[in-house]
Amino acid sequence: MGREKASILPSLQRLLAELGENIRLARLRRKFSAALVAERAGIARNTLRAIERGDASVTFGAYANVLLSLGLEKDLALIARDDELGRKLQDAGLSIKARAPKSIHSKKKKEHE
Repeated sequence: MGREKASILPSLQRLLAELGENIRLARLRRKFSAALVAERAGIARNTLRAIERGDASVTFGAYANVLLSLGLEKDLALIARDDELGRKLQDAGLSIKARAPKSIHSKKKKEHE
């Protein structure tokens, strides 16, 4: 009895496939063998092969270990870094003050009275 295959949207599968291809190309540019990267990442060669295909069933930690072994771990900080939609949703949910803050003009007027 094997693990259930994760069901993901085609658009997400394309993104994972692109990520896997980028990882594969980074490995090849460095002239690292699959065996070397798998060993450094602490994973099996079959897992590395699945990562390079963009397999969604591979753990995020395995992807992160491969990026680390390629010297690309800083790219992880770019994931969800600029959450523009989240900020807009948060701003939309902020309550509006019932009264506007006092303006500088009104403060100066009071000082002269």
